[in-house]
Amino acid sequence: MDPQLVSVEIDRDSPVPLYHQLSEQLSAAISDGRLQPGDAFENEVALAQRLGLSRPTVRRAIQEMVDQGLLVRRRGLGTHVANRKVHRRAELTSLWDDLRRAGRHPSTTIVRFETVVDERAASALDLDPDTPLLLVVRVRTADDDPVAYMHNWLPPQYSDISEAELEETGLYAALRARGVRPVVARQTFGARMPTSAERKHLGIRGQHPVLTMTRMAFDAAGRAVEFGDHCYRAEDYSIDIMVDER
Repeated sequence: MDPQLVSVEIDRDSPVPLYHQLSEQLSAAISDGRLQPGDAFENEVALAQRLGLSRPTVRRAIQEMVDQGLLVRRRGLGTHVANRKVHRRAELTSLWDDLRRAGRHPSTTIVRFETVVDERAASALDLDPDTPLLLVVRVRTADDDPVAYMHNWLPPQYSDISEAELEETGLYAALRARGVRPVVARQTFGARMPTSAERKHLGIRGQHPVLTMTRMAFDAAGRAVEFGDHCYRAEDYSIDIMVDER
C-alpha cells in the first residue's frame, strides 16, 4: 500500500521547532480523517527529502507521534497510522457504553454462550463450586476493529439473558433492564502475552502483549452480579486513573 502524502507547510522563521510543526500538521491529518487507521505512513527518508528537512528532525517528529499513540512501527511492515485507542477511566462502566460515549460504533460477536460449572468463577461470585453459571464469551469490536476478548460468568438468576440481547447492547444494560445495577467492583489489571485463542479473536500478529482485567461487580446490597475475565489489544487500549496523595 502506497503511503498517503500529506501537504505540510514549514515556517522556518517561526520560533516553533521544525519537528513540532511537522508532527502537529501530520497529527491534524489523522484527527481530521485525511489519514485513516491502518494507512501506510510516508517513510522518514522520503518525508525528509520531500520537505527539505533533516532526517533527525523528521525522526523526532515521527517519534513524537509514536509516543502519542498516533503511529505504530512494526518491523518488516513499516510505519502505519494506529487504530484509535479506547480510553477508559477507572470507573464501573461497560466497554459498550464507553465506546458509544466516545463516538465509536461497538458490535459484539458471541463466541460461547452456555451453562457451565466453574469453581474459580463460582468462588468469585460467592457461590457453591457446583453452581451452574451462565458463561458468555464475546469479541467486542469498535468500528469493525476487534478491541476486547471477554469472558463473563453470571449467577443462575440471570440465565434468561439471551445471545440476541447481548449482540444488541452491553452486559450491564442487560442487567439494568432486569433491575440490577452494579455499583461497586474489584478490578485487577495486568499485562501478558496473548494465548492462541486471544491472538485469533483479536487479530494479533507478532510479539504484541494484551492488557488483562478481572472484575467482580456487586450491587448495592453487596451481592455479586458478574465475574469477568477480559483481555484487550494493548496498542489500542488505555486506562486513565486519577490518584490522590494519601
